Amino acid sequence: MTTRQAGRDLDTSRPHSARMYDYFLGGKDHFPIDKDAALVAAQAHPGIYLTARENRAFMHRATRVLAQEHGIRQWLDIGTGIPTEPNLHQVAQSVASDARVVYADNDPLVLKYAERLMRSTTQGRTAYVEADATDADSLMSAVEDAGVLDFSRPIALSLNALMHFITAPNDPYAIIRRLLEPLPVGSALAMNHCTPDFDPETWSKVAEVYTKSGSPVDFRSHADVLRFFDGLDLIEPGLVCCHRWRPDAPADGTEPTDAQISLLAGVGIKR
Repeated sequence: MTTRQAGRDLDTSRPHSARMYDYFLGGKDHFPIDKDAALVAAQAHPGIYLTARENRAFMHRATRVLAQEHGIRQWLDIGTGIPTEPNLHQVAQSVASDARVVYADNDPLVLKYAERLMRSTTQGRTAYVEADATDADSLMSAVEDAGVLDFSRPIALSLNALMHFITAPNDPYAIIRRLLEPLPVGSALAMNHCTPDFDPETWSKVAEVYTKSGSPVDFRSHADVLRFFDGLDLIEPGLVCCHRWRPDAPADGTEPTDAQISLLAGVGIKR
């Protein structure tokens, strides 16, 4: 199931953060202008490829933990990005075949490839809605209209590498409160967020690249990211650098530094 905003066309005149992210992951769903901007960002921070991979790996681990240890069977994934397998529903349904997932994004390119997000198990369900996180009321209305999620049962709100693209004028903390408000007790917030804490000079340069490309960012400190979890119970190990959140063993036995990743991650439970 998908919903479409009428009259939306792909804008290839300027880079898009989701398509730059696709490039960092080694995908093919981007344009030359996105690649050029991504390469400039990589000049400022060569570790940004690793940051992108760790962002994806955190989503996989957090989804498994919520399904296995907290019995979550429903997810709302906002800022979905261009589908890259395994997608969230594939991870969730590998643990619980009846898992339900609604994806939301505002990039028409994501809608173009949304059929990749619809390959659900027969026991579960998936849907995609085209909506903007900065308009939380409209987004939640579209999610409810999709009829996939049962708002009487816990829902995990998944926000990966999204909130640093929502700058202060859009009141990102109010957006989180609005998204969490209709979710019942036992629901969760799983999110990660770029931070300048470990290497301020480098991340100032990265922020400049994104802002000049038309995607303003606000890379926040640990204290400021922690505010997104106000009123929630953070599960272990709390809000930490992404690769330190319930890590799998490194394939080659080495571990990146916090400065290389510069991505904070946490999962909180609504009580």
